[in-house]
Order: sequence, then structure tokens, then C-alpha cells
Amino acid sequence: MTHAVIGIGNAIVDVISHGTDTFLDQMGIEKGIMQLVERERAELLYAAMQDRTEAPGGSVANTLAGIGALGLSTAFIGKVKDDALGRFYAAAMEASGTAFPNPPKPVDLPTSRSMIFVSPDGERSMNTYLGAGADISSADVPDVFGDGGILFLEGYLFDKDEGKTAFAEAAARMKAAGGRSAITISDPFCADRHRADFQRLIAEDMDIAIGNAAEWTTLYQTDDLEAALDRAAEACEIVACTRSGEDVWVRSGDTQFTAPVTRTRVVDATGAGDQFAAGFLYGLATGRDLETAARMGVVCAREVIGHLGPRPIADVNALFRAEGLA
Repeated sequence: MTHAVIGIGNAIVDVISHGTDTFLDQMGIEKGIMQLVERERAELLYAAMQDRTEAPGGSVANTLAGIGALGLSTAFIGKVKDDALGRFYAAAMEASGTAFPNPPKPVDLPTSRSMIFVSPDGERSMNTYLGAGADISSADVPDVFGDGGILFLEGYLFDKDEGKTAFAEAAARMKAAGGRSAITISDPFCADRHRADFQRLIAEDMDIAIGNAAEWTTLYQTDDLEAALDRAAEACEIVACTRSGEDVWVRSGDTQFTAPVTRTRVVDATGAGDQFAAGFLYGLATGRDLETAARMGVVCAREVIGHLGPRPIADVNALFRAEGLA
């Protein structure tokens, strides 16, 4: 079976809770970013949560869920342990319509999980334990590329060399199948830790690259966003930049497209970038022009920040029709 979009990322169970700014300070949680934690700290934070909503997560998995909800066939290449959370994750992905070709395995590390604290202003503070999902390697990339499509990669997996080899292998196989490859930078700290590898991957293997303003300026070590995007566009065919509530910019060569953003009440910012990617990649996969694809991404991001959780709950196709995008 040919899937329209195939993702590779860390298969993470999201555990979402509310948390005041005072609570974040007391627990030593830096607001608004993703922090890596060890197993003991993960257990401490889990126990401190005042309320919990558990769901299959991970950045790319959330994007695939959004694309699947729009009607395209998706598959997620991830790695989970054969434990309670791993079995939950695999079953939940399949139940949501995204193929999960790697079954849970008796690996050493527990299934990955992220404790996400949502503060009253809607900002999310992520505390991620990189368990089994971060150990994905080229050996974990199954033969699911069919006749092509879009491969979507998660920058977080660059924290281990095995993830880099998995990306290179998958991108080569997607290219051989006639498809395109895309990456999300994921986090400014990822860009800082792996600058040379990111720049090389985007220039040599990627057709599409998505990031926010902080990620792009960090990646190219400049405070000038336009200069950073100039460098990215020289290296990559399609470059998208989200800007924290400001208009989205998309570059292709010397041409820049703009997708307007209307500020709205933020209930939970978790998944905003993931769902922008969902709408944007959906647009590209269905043959829309870059401006329309970017506007679709904005609609998807706006929907998800209006409720708790990183995945859509509204009929996004109806929202597209309301915006004249269908």
C-alpha cells in the first residue's frame, strides 16, 4: 500500500496536565521549551501532576494524525517497548487510522513518554524521557515506501547517531521510490546541538524544511531571520517558517509567500507547530500551491490551539471550506 505521508519520529506517550507558573518554578521546569529528563525525574513529574490526559504523541506522530484526519493515508515508523505504554501507543495509532508497521518489541528501555504542563497562558512546558523511541535506527525502517509520497522526519531524533542513519536510509529509499522528503527542525536546542548535520541534511537530502523563527536563526547563527531563510532557500527547494502568532513565511528560491495569521485565544499551544506541518504537508501532498498549503497549515494550527491536546478535534475539512481552501 502506498501512503501519502510516512513519518519517522520518537513514539512518545504524551501525559498532559495543567500547571501554574508557581508550580513550574517550584519543580524547576523551564517554561515553554522541551527539556530532556532522566527516568527518575520523569517518574517524579508524573507523580506531581494534578490531572492527567494520556495520548499517543510525538511531534511527527501528531502531524500524521492531523493529515490522517484530513483523509490521506499515513504510516508512522516508530519504536516502542512491549510494555503497557508501548502496547497502548501501537493500538492507539492503528485505531486512529495511522499504520504502525513496527510492533512493540522486548527492548531494553521503556517506551518514551513526555510530561507536558500547560500553564494558564496556554504555553506548554515539555519534559521528555527519551526511552525506546530515541533508539530508532536504519534497521527499524521497514519497506513501506511503495510508489513514493512524502517522508516527514523529526529533528529530535538527531540526538543519536542511529537516528541520523535512519533518516539517511529512509530519505534515499523515498527518493528511489519517486517521492519527496521533509524535515521539521523541532527545537532551537536541536539546531544548536546538531547544526552541521542539520545543514548538511537539508542541503543534500531534503526537499522541504519546516521550522519556527528561533529554529532558523539558531541553525544559521544569525539574528536576522530573513538572512537565515535566504540561506535555507539556497539549500532547500521549499522552506517554511512559523513566527509565533505572526504571518507564516514560505520560501521557494527567490520567491516568498505569506500566509496571514489572525491572533486568537490560546487554550493550549501544544501541537501548534505539528498541526501547521499537517496542513502544509497535506496541501503539498494534494497538489496545492505553496500559498494555499501554508494557509491550510495556519488553519490547522489555529484549530489545535483552541483546545487541550496536540491533535485536531474539529472537522478541519469544514474549516478549509469556510476559508475557501477546499
